[in-house]
Amino acid sequence: MLYGAIEAGGTKFVCAVGNEKLDIIEKVNFTTLSPKETMPQVISFFKKYETQLSSIAIGSFGPIDICPDSKTYGYITSTPKISWQNFDFIGYLKTKLKEMPLYWTTDVNAAAYGEYIDGHGQGYSSVVYYTVGTGIGGGALQNGKFIEGFSHPEMGHMIVRNHPNDYFKGNCPYHQNCLEGMAAGPAIEKRIGIKGQDLPEDHPFWEIEAFYVAQCIYNTTMMFSPDIIILGGGVMKQVHLQTKIHHEFKKIMNNYVDLPPIEKYIVFPKLGDQAGIIGCLGLAKKIASF
Repeated sequence: MLYGAIEAGGTKFVCAVGNEKLDIIEKVNFTTLSPKETMPQVISFFKKYETQLSSIAIGSFGPIDICPDSKTYGYITSTPKISWQNFDFIGYLKTKLKEMPLYWTTDVNAAAYGEYIDGHGQGYSSVVYYTVGTGIGGGALQNGKFIEGFSHPEMGHMIVRNHPNDYFKGNCPYHQNCLEGMAAGPAIEKRIGIKGQDLPEDHPFWEIEAFYVAQCIYNTTMMFSPDIIILGGGVMKQVHLQTKIHHEFKKIMNNYVDLPPIEKYIVFPKLGDQAGIIGCLGLAKKIASF
């Protein structure tokens, strides 16, 4: 049996086919353009495996409609990417591919699930995953199920307090000082004029970045008390940030609660950039067994 995976990112799409062991048989990626330009590439990739595929799971940028009873279930809804607003992603796949189970969730939920089944989240009942990159999003799992209600969480838009040495007003059009507006990649570049990937390790901004991410972890700890918090995304490829984040988090927490060892509690992904696609394959396998 083969399973399909679509990691639909705001910048890049990744499509893959894997087997029962979740080994990737083939994978492709391409730039996220408009639906008219992007989706035919998705269909073209899966068509050659269509008769062998048991299911496909999609982890998409959002916001998305995840409520099965909604008229717009399977849609990308109020995204800032104008050409994708109110796009019927699931409906499109159903018209182009044979009938099969489709699993629909956010891209960060997919990454969280990947780490849960095959990464640092293995063996834990409560796992939280954040991606810090072009945007910031979070996904949470409790006993293998995503924590969600009327919609999926938008953890990246939690409000954070400004660092004493940071006078940036924020980059989010909705909230002046939410986490994404203060700490995502575009906020770094808008504030400093340089992409985060080009900032040297000793640049003073990294202390500020760690301060905001530490607040995110503090809030998450107070709300969920998860077993582990995993930090992924392009900004977190700055390996030196891990120590800075640990330091800032300990200051904010101020020994209020007993925690697991911090080097095991706040970690970077074991699966790296593969977390989302492995998570999608795992979700596709899961839904095919129902």
